[in-house]
Amino acid sequence: MRERQLLEDGISAVRRVEDELSDNIELIELGEEEGDEAVVRDAEEGLRKMLADVERRQVEAMLSGEADGNDTYLEVHSGAGGTESQDWANMLLRMYTRWAERQGYKVEVLEVHDGEEAGIKSATIQVKGHNAYGWLKTESGVHRLVRISPYDSNARRHTSFSSVWVYPVVDDSIEIDINESDCRIDTYRSSGAGGQHVNTTDSAVRITHIPSGIVVQCQQERSQHKNRAKAWDMLRARLYEAELQKREDAANQEAASKTDIGWGHQIRSYVLQPYQLVKDLRTGVESTSPSDVLDGALTPFMEAALANRIEGNSEGVEDID
Repeated sequence: MRERQLLEDGISAVRRVEDELSDNIELIELGEEEGDEAVVRDAEEGLRKMLADVERRQVEAMLSGEADGNDTYLEVHSGAGGTESQDWANMLLRMYTRWAERQGYKVEVLEVHDGEEAGIKSATIQVKGHNAYGWLKTESGVHRLVRISPYDSNARRHTSFSSVWVYPVVDDSIEIDINESDCRIDTYRSSGAGGQHVNTTDSAVRITHIPSGIVVQCQQERSQHKNRAKAWDMLRARLYEAELQKREDAANQEAASKTDIGWGHQIRSYVLQPYQLVKDLRTGVESTSPSDVLDGALTPFMEAALANRIEGNSEGVEDID
């Protein structure tokens, strides 16, 4: 019923745009014939209002993938470079948390592995809200930071890398079969704050899916049972995302603009020194205010990446305009 309602709303919106466009064009023609500039101005203003609505719906139309409407998991992993890259991973985690808050989404921290001196080695969050995966799915890849390191006593410029991985939460309508004999389950003590029980029992759970090499872990809950259940959900989601990616790669294998979200593929650079610039290497979208981007102003980058992906999928389709 939810899917039906979304489809009905989309069809109604297209028909309404068609009707309003036709009405405003007729008004402009009528006003020009009768020399009534007021009618022409009113119709032109109506077209401008329509444009804003159509642009908003264009973005919504890009979020029509099989799992785009789902909640999503987002993982951040620091790269080589010790404290510097671990601090960068923590900055990325904050950036996505701030973006989600701006969108009105709920963020739940599932696991965090703190760095030795500062920052984090890795973290996993769950972002809950309509189209959360659709918005975030293009953020998977390697993110590069260039800045004067606050951890370098000589104030030298450093380049750091961290990886982001995004995959959808699988709802109950999607069946993913996992052979438990293909998995290795490890338990360990949770790290960080959480009280006596968390730090003195093996409540954290790590599951390794041997055929694919996928590893998931959860230490959010106080009980091993709950962490195990959450970890199984995460593994199902990762396997589902891998299947979605296989389908997309197969569909795009002939496209020059094919999207690659594999490890080692740098998608965006954040330069804080010697100049201020954030640049997406896939779309060319730039911002000269890194502080705003790192505070969650990511939507323009996401919109461009989504449009780029849609163009890649439609390459070779004849333009019937």
